[in-house]
Amino acid sequence: MQRFRVFLFVFALCWLSLGAAPAHAQERDDWEVFETDLYSLGDQIFSITLGTVFPTVFVGRDGPITHNFRPPVGGLISLGYSYFLGAHVFLGLDISFAFNRTIAKNMYFAVPFGIYGGWQFLFRRFEFPVSLMLGMAPQRYVDMRYMGMFMRLRGSAFYRFSPEWSFGLNTDWSWYPQRPKRDGKPFPEGNVDGMVMGVTLSARYHF
Repeated sequence: MQRFRVFLFVFALCWLSLGAAPAHAQERDDWEVFETDLYSLGDQIFSITLGTVFPTVFVGRDGPITHNFRPPVGGLISLGYSYFLGAHVFLGLDISFAFNRTIAKNMYFAVPFGIYGGWQFLFRRFEFPVSLMLGMAPQRYVDMRYMGMFMRLRGSAFYRFSPEWSFGLNTDWSWYPQRPKRDGKPFPEGNVDGMVMGVTLSARYHF
């Protein structure tokens, strides 16, 4: 009888150990172990971004233009949405509101929006997305308005705080070409290519 009780006790311990192992392994697969296939088709991200923008170089028809901006001069806030096509590749939409203040205390406003695509590198809980965005940017300065294209190249570093949230830093370079017209005709003398740098912080919600 005593041997039977010992057998039951050992059997119970083995059964409990085997029952707990799959749950523990699943938990490790879901979060503690980071593989390159952490993302898969259909994973999505919603992000909010806030930071500072620095006008850098402005180039006109006759070469570089000495502009009247003085850093730090402006800010940016944006909302973004990303959709993953696989473990690393993603597409997305973004809309931003940006402003810059000049030495003369005038304000320049822009609302760039567009689509982007990118690739994300993974290392444990760190994620490094790189993206290229193309879109349009309504712009206003004093009583002047302009609607033109823009392009943004962005590199980021994020820390995956939890399965749902990650936080990180972005650095980007944006190109704002202005091709104005006069009396409905091209006006090459007014062409300007504006280069703007941005340093921003983002919070991302993963779902």
